[in-house]
Amino acid sequence: MKSPGIYFYAALLLSCIFIYSCENDIKEIQKLTSKKTAIEEAKSVQSYLSQDGKVKAKLTSPFMLRYLTDSTYVEFPRTLHVDFYNDSLKVESQLQAKYGRYLENENKVFLRDSVVVFNVAGDTLHCKELYWDQLQELFYTDKNVIILKPDQKIYGSGLRAKQDFKRMTIFEPKGFIMIPDSTYLGY
Repeated sequence: MKSPGIYFYAALLLSCIFIYSCENDIKEIQKLTSKKTAIEEAKSVQSYLSQDGKVKAKLTSPFMLRYLTDSTYVEFPRTLHVDFYNDSLKVESQLQAKYGRYLENENKVFLRDSVVVFNVAGDTLHCKELYWDQLQELFYTDKNVIILKPDQKIYGSGLRAKQDFKRMTIFEPKGFIMIPDSTYLGY
């Protein structure tokens, strides 16, 4: 009869080998369990925005990244250009920026770096940062702005403006502003 000690030592040796081989590296576990953000990439982007069945804007950009997170957002890190249309599909204003971020859940766009917005009347906005609320068709910022009109140059420390720039509020305006004389009869 064989000694039970040999079986005991063999089982003990196999158990030690098994336990040692099952040791997990903490870095490997963290790598496997960490959340990874899925990123979609697109080149030569043309995107249309429509509301109530009407085309409102056309965005073009050479490069786009879409981050699929809890709050999905889209980045335009290499410039973007937007044409805004009126109800007759005529361009009423345009926007350019070196960087843009679209927050899908909020329907808002954050723009920065050489932001320029201009309309068909010749009004032009220059600023470093600007938000665009798509649902309200509204631009706003609390950063310094320069508004160029055909006969005016206005500086301000913030702005709220309708998308077509027909109505705007400039905070702390400074500059040369022409105000029409209400008593002028045209003689």
